[in-house]
Amino acid sequence: MANHHYVKCFSCHKKELHYLPRIGIANETLITINPVTIIRHAYAVYPSFAMLAGMQLDVFTPLKDGPMNAATLAKALNVQEAKLSPLLYALVTAGLLTVKDGAFFNTEEADRFLVRGRPEYMGGLSGFYNSLWRATLNTAESIRTGKPQAKHDWMSLPEDELIKYFRGQYPGSLRAGRQLAGKIDFTGFKRLLDAGGGTGGLSIGVCEAFPDLQATVVDLPAVASISERFISEAGMSHRITTMAADLVDSPPEGSYDVVVLRALIQVMSPDKARKTLMNISQAMEPNSSIYIVGSVLDDSRLSPAASIAFSLVFLNVYDDGHSYTEKDHREWLLEAGFADVRIEHNAMSDGYGIISARKH
Repeated sequence: MANHHYVKCFSCHKKELHYLPRIGIANETLITINPVTIIRHAYAVYPSFAMLAGMQLDVFTPLKDGPMNAATLAKALNVQEAKLSPLLYALVTAGLLTVKDGAFFNTEEADRFLVRGRPEYMGGLSGFYNSLWRATLNTAESIRTGKPQAKHDWMSLPEDELIKYFRGQYPGSLRAGRQLAGKIDFTGFKRLLDAGGGTGGLSIGVCEAFPDLQATVVDLPAVASISERFISEAGMSHRITTMAADLVDSPPEGSYDVVVLRALIQVMSPDKARKTLMNISQAMEPNSSIYIVGSVLDDSRLSPAASIAFSLVFLNVYDDGHSYTEKDHREWLLEAGFADVRIEHNAMSDGYGIISARKH
């Protein structure tokens, strides 16, 4: 009997002990382990879906003036109470609403960021989040086929679809610009190059805070005309211009004392990223500054969590996109003639990091 032992079986309905040979702990572990991690991940997505639905329905804006019960809020939103009520309780468990005696309140965070009209409103990002999550559902198939199953191909999209996509991107870009302006002092700079600037939202946010700064948004020809539209709508055409160019192929026109690349390096192959930084460097003045804002992994590739998440998104939407490591960025920047490379993870509220360097 020394080579055998009894363990309780958790996999059958009988209240009895099962006789097993003692061949290490494998058998006992097999019987007693539970799928805790699997179940946690299976249900972890639903608070996120509740948040998305709340943003899409604009649940939080009517609550800015005080609590409402489900019936009153449903009337304000022009939806059915019976359909809305489960979402409201889900938003309570998601930490975005509170409930007392059947009345629902915004949490402090929801009231600040999810009420339409607030300065830091984030509800406009619902389309962006929806796009990210839908794309990531294709991960297995993208890996199996070796091709992104939700590819963003700017060159093939008609203008109306491009505008729709960038409408969803604009709130995040503008917010990023405003946040960057709060973290970096642009006072001494005169000419900003917003490389791969898309809607121009980042330049708009920065220029709002620094009235002496002039900016140029450079992007592919199909995107640059759309950038001009957003800049005009913001009333910033007198301070922000656009340039249609491919930074992989040639340096941008002009000379700049500060450059920002937001979410650009991560959509490129390593070779294109290297060429882009080399070309940008040629348009920068001595002792000028460069800031790379985006998804950056530490060299272990195990953190930050947001960069790991984005690495899954990228393989579904880009041919070559990656969350590159600190080491990758350092090597490319040094090769392009930069020094004093510094990296700050989780520097932005969206989980993006900031890499800064100085041009020799």
